[in-house]
Amino acid sequence: MTTTPPADPRIEAVAARLKEAAQKRAEAYAPPTDWQPIWKRPRKPKSIKAKKEELAKQRKRLKAAGVRRFYGAQARRPRPRQNRIGSAAARRDSRALSRMRHSNAWLG
Repeated sequence: MTTTPPADPRIEAVAARLKEAAQKRAEAYAPPTDWQPIWKRPRKPKSIKAKKEELAKQRKRLKAAGVRRFYGAQARRPRPRQNRIGSAAARRDSRALSRMRHSNAWLG
């Protein structure tokens, strides 16, 4: 049968101090009673000027996105090669230029 050691007053005092400090910390970090998360707070109405500025900014952003989308689609559209390079001579020139571009000749 195990017996508990006699209570040491110094250990008891330290334990009491630790408990008290932990309680103080818990109170300090606890949210205040009237606290509300930001998404539940009542909204402050915007002025008409601020609302119009925001809408103008949004319109500008959406318009820019539409332009980007349009030109992105234009770039991906397949084009017939014959129309880009009309004659055989021009085709030969473009091939030679392409070979030059993909070679290391220009490094020497």
